[in-house]
Amino acid sequence: MEIPPEVSAFYGQGTEAGRLDQEFRLEQARTRELLTRHLPPAPAVILDVGGAAGAYALWLAAQGYEVHLVDPVPLHVEQAQRASATQSAPLASVRRGEARSLERARASVDVVLLLGPLYHLLRRRERLAALREARRVLRPGGLLFAAAISRFASLLDGLRGALFADPDFERIVEQDLVDGQHRNPTGRPQYFTSAFFHRPEELTSEVRAAGLVLDDLVALEGPGAFLHDLDLLWGDRRKRDTLLRFVRAVEREPSLLGLGPHLLAVAHRPRASGSASRRASKRRADAPRARQRVRRTG
Repeated sequence: MEIPPEVSAFYGQGTEAGRLDQEFRLEQARTRELLTRHLPPAPAVILDVGGAAGAYALWLAAQGYEVHLVDPVPLHVEQAQRASATQSAPLASVRRGEARSLERARASVDVVLLLGPLYHLLRRRERLAALREARRVLRPGGLLFAAAISRFASLLDGLRGALFADPDFERIVEQDLVDGQHRNPTGRPQYFTSAFFHRPEELTSEVRAAGLVLDDLVALEGPGAFLHDLDLLWGDRRKRDTLLRFVRAVEREPSLLGLGPHLLAVAHRPRASGSASRRASKRRADAPRARQRVRRTG
């Protein structure tokens, strides 16, 4: 299975290497914060699906994790391989691959990162296929981190800048708001490429439909991403810490979940099958009644 050609062309420009360090510092800082908050200790096995040039994979490998990177874009694979070769703690493997069909054995990893693939799987069934593949390769109890672009990302970006001076951008945003199907017929890279923009409840629904248990759903950058002076503020340690503290304070506020560029879902593969889990729940529910019967008969 292949990703849409316009998506391949967009990422083939090579802009992913260094993107987070240069333009999306808040996204990077918050993603690292949330990974650190939830990840099991190293050396757990992590599969970074759609890991691009290795922004998070290389960082995690440096912390002692066994990290395997998979990406469908040949340039990303080459970039990640080169970067890995220069790092004292290299990636365990780097290969081409696609989120809907992972070349991994069932229950073989502790963590799956989907920090990009759901953006470009345009139909719900495609996104469910990727989520179910993540569930398949996770060990029971293993964690999934799945990022999604917010339904309102383009609208908010347009309000922050001068993008609404362009009627083409207006039409893109209007379509985003109707059904989340983001299309960029202009070819201008600043308007992104073909993608699906989620509402928070859609991401929740898809994670659960794939047989995963949702543990957390947060606004990644929240309203902090739309500060006009974010780059200037980021250079001031005290102001940066204050921003992060307040973004963290409202990360789960239901009325603000969509107010930001990205959502992040944290979920896990159940430790038992559905029927076994129900039997275990029934045993737990029956246990107090059984103890009461023992006390009465005793």
